[in-house]
Amino acid sequence: MANLVNLESVSKSYGVRPLLDGVSLGVAEGQRVGVVGLNGGGKTTLLEVLAGISEPDTGRVSHVRGLRMAVVTQRTELPGGSTIGDVVLERYGAEHEWAADARVRSIMDGLGITALGVDTPTKNLSGGERRRVALAAALTGELDLVVLDEPTNHLDVEGVRWLADHLLNRKIAVVVVTHDRWFLDTVASVTWEVANGRVEQYEGGYADWIFARAERARLAATAEEKRQNLARKELAWLRRGPQARTSKPRYRVEAAEALISDVPEPRDSVELQAFARRRLGKTVLEVEDATLTAGDRTLLDHVTWRIGPGDRIGLVGVNGSGKTTLLKLLGGDTEPETGRRIEGKTVSLAHLRQELDDLPGDLRVLQTIEEVSGRVVFGKQELSASQLAEKLGFPASRQWTPVEDLSGGERRRLQLCRLLMAEPNVLLLDEPTNDLDIDTLQQLEDLLDSWPGSLVVVSHDRYLVERVCDTIVALFGDGRVTHLPGGIEEYLDRRTKSLAKAGADRKSGNGQASEPKKSAAEQRAAQKELSRLERKLDQLHAKEGKLHAALLAAATDPAKLIELNTELKAVETEKEEVEAQWLETSEAIE
Repeated sequence: MANLVNLESVSKSYGVRPLLDGVSLGVAEGQRVGVVGLNGGGKTTLLEVLAGISEPDTGRVSHVRGLRMAVVTQRTELPGGSTIGDVVLERYGAEHEWAADARVRSIMDGLGITALGVDTPTKNLSGGERRRVALAAALTGELDLVVLDEPTNHLDVEGVRWLADHLLNRKIAVVVVTHDRWFLDTVASVTWEVANGRVEQYEGGYADWIFARAERARLAATAEEKRQNLARKELAWLRRGPQARTSKPRYRVEAAEALISDVPEPRDSVELQAFARRRLGKTVLEVEDATLTAGDRTLLDHVTWRIGPGDRIGLVGVNGSGKTTLLKLLGGDTEPETGRRIEGKTVSLAHLRQELDDLPGDLRVLQTIEEVSGRVVFGKQELSASQLAEKLGFPASRQWTPVEDLSGGERRRLQLCRLLMAEPNVLLLDEPTNDLDIDTLQQLEDLLDSWPGSLVVVSHDRYLVERVCDTIVALFGDGRVTHLPGGIEEYLDRRTKSLAKAGADRKSGNGQASEPKKSAAEQRAAQKELSRLERKLDQLHAKEGKLHAALLAAATDPAKLIELNTELKAVETEKEEVEAQWLETSEAIE
């Protein structure tokens, strides 16, 4: 196959740091390349040089004549004064032209563009909505190659699966930077690892990359060093888990089995549960006959749900289904309208929220962690504050960085470090993978493997949920917490069947007699209202973030703290009300 793009001895530096150093590689027709590496390691730079957005310092980049390429990076901008329709459907004239194209309709629905409304001005969109619009605009064209930088960041589990299926069905070449390991393993036929200015190439997706890293470690390390290598532990989980996780095993099975023959299971569930029962007793967290509402929307309807010692639960549901609100109920931040929440006497609970908690800006990273504790024990493993910080992405060179100089992603990692240093026995994690690269995710999963407590995780990262959780439950909008023995695959199947049935009912007129079919004008009005509510939610999220920053800055002013805290609670209340309206409007459109 001919190469669509070639890089020959390409180098690129910012300041004194070389991000690409003499890199030579190519992208062939139909090849699907996943790009991985540490944050700041040069992945985005590689994409921009490959796509021609950025010129290399030295070397040569060549594209085949007539190459049809679309690029969506984190820096992609939409034209000023445009509407969503102007951007996504610029290749089409009248509405019937694109409406008759099944692929375009699929893209519009799969990325949530239809719900936003084609007449909505792009200037009113949130950052996540703008990224989805840019992605939709790229995919609607006739393409030979699409270059994507973190396309899954603003998609839920269903959206991630839709995008993977779409790229596989298109048969076009793909170069994608992603930290979503399920997406990487499903889509990629080749993996590029960007590190230290070089690009290492591996056949296959995430599972194959882990095989190759483990084999490299086996050849380079001593027996004891091999035992402690995280890649080998990840390999053991991949080989011993469902075959779906290793759908593209290109390495000899015999070599893989020999490599992991002396590696214990990633998690001894029986031992951890026994330890958890000794620490926690019989009662951990329970909600009994609980009703929980958000505005006019009932999230829980007289639900009884018990979380026992050592339970490891993944909570899934569409955006806005109430997952975060349910975590707040479990954490004691929200009270049910009926029923009660019960917490065991020995429970020591930690709750990682999506919003950042206040951090002491006058301290340095290591001092902030040691402020909680100097050492922490995970099962049989004892770590110092410095060792835990290094595992979660703070090498020694960053541990004396002032907290006030940290990025948003680094602050989140620091928040997680502080939570874990307190040695809780119950963990509630709301989107813990945000801003974490693959290596840091592996370190977090390794810590959780040996963590003897009860765990509830909300995450769009399907791989993490399947790795660290033993049970999956879902919120389907029916007021119940539904146990799913088949895991996330069962959740996606149920959602697909539910949406298909709803569509069939609308076409056949078999819907409820009390709910007459809405006219096209009513549908458009509902879609505009949904878009307005989503923009309002984004504004409230932004305001919430600014208030958290202001609280941090006013740490020494008690009066100001009280004022800001009152304002923050009002914003959180308003956000819950808007979320409830969003749910109601979304159901009306369906």
